[in-house]
Amino acid sequence: MTGFRNSKRIFLGLGAAASGLSVFYYLNKNKYTASMSWTSNYEPSPCAKWNDNWDHRAPQFIRSKKTKLSQKDENNNEDIEKYTPKTCSHIILVRHGQYNLDGQTDQDRYLTKLGRLQAEYTGKRLLELGLPYTDMVKSTMTRAQETGTLISQFLPKVPVQHCDLLREGAPIPPEPPIGSYRPERYKFFEDGARIEAAFRKYFHRADPNQQEDSYHIIVCHANVIRYLVCRALQVPAEAWLRLSLYHASITWITITPSGRCILRVLGEAGFMPANVVSST
Repeated sequence: MTGFRNSKRIFLGLGAAASGLSVFYYLNKNKYTASMSWTSNYEPSPCAKWNDNWDHRAPQFIRSKKTKLSQKDENNNEDIEKYTPKTCSHIILVRHGQYNLDGQTDQDRYLTKLGRLQAEYTGKRLLELGLPYTDMVKSTMTRAQETGTLISQFLPKVPVQHCDLLREGAPIPPEPPIGSYRPERYKFFEDGARIEAAFRKYFHRADPNQQEDSYHIIVCHANVIRYLVCRALQVPAEAWLRLSLYHASITWITITPSGRCILRVLGEAGFMPANVVSST
């Protein structure tokens, strides 16, 4: 009889313990549940959310010219397939070569002997890649013009254009501020709008009628390239000064038909001998 009572007490104790554990787990299950980033439980932070329509060319957002603004959203689209790109747009950004820092005017800030050599190495590299380049666009500043001209010696059949939007400038106040870099606020106001206009002009998914990938070479400046990269990756633009680029280096971004932007290389200069590489 005594053994039965002891067994009963043990059984009741185990039951109470199990009930307690069940209640504890139920009340704390969310607290101790690990959620993987690829599960539906994960929600990215607001600053990490990707904007699919960043270039305003996502086919599902294109409004038919025949549709009135007062109509519902589901009626605002024409044939989505018609507006869906089928190819990629490749943008190859090249920083100019080393230049004369003592120049007081743009004309005096021409390439140094080393800068010309760097540009030649970059031209050779682009030729070796063997890509079907669509065109080359050069900033109208002297050092970018000279760099592009030297590259064109290796790619003589690539048509060349010139663009004032790509001139060097101060795109946006950097975060965190670095060193003595403290342009007047009006410089950000003026240059920022211009460089942003360059981004909107050259960075977008391919035209829906495009049948093959396009490859655009853009020869410009470090501040411009760093800002364009941040904008393309939807990284806060204020982070641009955290990036560093070598002279005459190559930065390659691919924009897929879905609008996804892929950074293939940033500031690549490994094709140059070590004694030729410079950044300031």
